[in-house]
Amino acid sequence: MSLIPTIKKKSETFFIDWYKFKNRFYNNLYLEDFKIVVKMPLIQREEEKETVKVKRFDLTKYIYLISY
Repeated sequence: MSLIPTIKKKSETFFIDWYKFKNRFYNNLYLEDFKIVVKMPLIQREEEKETVKVKRFDLTKYIYLISY
């Protein structure tokens, strides 16, 4: 029995990026264990019905604006 609980590595990361082709900011949740990102638009536009995207993603290949 351990007196100090083991610390599990945090497997998710939040970051904000900008998609220049649509001129849109996204709030992203990166799930490291599965190598996918869940992209949620920061501002929902009325003309677009797109809400959430799920994509395969490698965090080391891209540049993002801010991580939190």
